[in-house]
Amino acid sequence: MGHPLAFVNTPPYGNGMNNRLAREDWITEGLRLLREAGVEAVRVEPLAKRLGVTKGSFYWHFSDRPALLSALCDAWRERSTVGVAARVEADGGTPRDRLERLFRLTASADGRLERAMRAWAAHDPAAQAVVAGVDERRIAYLVARFTDIGCDADTALARARFGYLALIGQFTRQEADSSGNWLSDSLDRMLPLMLT
Repeated sequence: MGHPLAFVNTPPYGNGMNNRLAREDWITEGLRLLREAGVEAVRVEPLAKRLGVTKGSFYWHFSDRPALLSALCDAWRERSTVGVAARVEADGGTPRDRLERLFRLTASADGRLERAMRAWAAHDPAAQAVVAGVDERRIAYLVARFTDIGCDADTALARARFGYLALIGQFTRQEADSSGNWLSDSLDRMLPLMLT
């Protein structure tokens, strides 16, 4: 199973009854293209070609490219916050179990979509606001989970920020570490300390 931050593959496009694509199909492929090549590559014509349809199909769902980009921001925000939290909470367990699941699930992401969103945000104020909001929501979620295991407010915030920044650092690295899964090894050593 993939991870929302890594963006998972989805079934073939359309509903199988005709060639009309749903709005979600355009968003899904837009996120894939964003992940692969950055926001400058996310344009109507290349997306239509990838989806095997004419550009006219795009305008059934979006007024223009900025509307698509806004929808991509919304989808990323939803999938990378609410979607991740829902996956963490779905399996239940103790507060410590949930925190460990969150860190391990997030650390397993390849980070390309996260990296693409942050690169986009570096030069676009609207994307920057979305990324800042996601950062705030994620840290708030971590603070709540650290509070659940008994941390006082200051300690919960410090651990949340530290853990979050470590994961963001991993996401934003340009290349995967070829020497092995050092992040997993680090989590094995650090999580017991952070979860006490």
